[in-house]
Amino acid sequence: MSDGDERGRTVSGRVKWFDPSKGFGFVVADEGGPDILLHANVLRNFGQSSVADAAGIEIIAQQTARGIQAIEVLRIDPPEPDGDEEESEAEIGEAVDTSLPLQPARVKWFDKAKGFGFANVFGRPEDVFLHVEVLRRSGLADLQPGEAVSLRVVDGARGRMAVQVTSWEAALKDDS
Repeated sequence: MSDGDERGRTVSGRVKWFDPSKGFGFVVADEGGPDILLHANVLRNFGQSSVADAAGIEIIAQQTARGIQAIEVLRIDPPEPDGDEEESEAEIGEAVDTSLPLQPARVKWFDKAKGFGFANVFGRPEDVFLHVEVLRRSGLADLQPGEAVSLRVVDGARGRMAVQVTSWEAALKDDS
């Protein structure tokens, strides 16, 4: 990466780790090289407050006086399954039905330690269950109360539950 490159360059890689409470994390480029700083503000500009460890990511990175930093997130892909998900896969469902509409929602609360939380779809009174495994498969690590998201929702045995969580802006683009 050249120091004179004002716009930066596109880099594909994996999230090494991201801590929403610290407000940053690091990306490891597929091509190797030093870790790339991923600041929470850059992630928020993409429409997310967190990203799962090992998630695939495409960013625009720029050399700064403090090292290489992400200046824009272009794409986030969920982490590859690790093989220990058979039980939760059966509970949550194996594949996301992309014909389900993306619905704008707001997070009521989410507790990463408990592994679940709830959101409300705008215009609907009932809670929508959010499971940590659905977040992980959606490329997210955590959610904050009041955060705006988009959900694909199904009716489960115990009520409505999310099968996919994406950025708020995704619902605006999903007019098909």
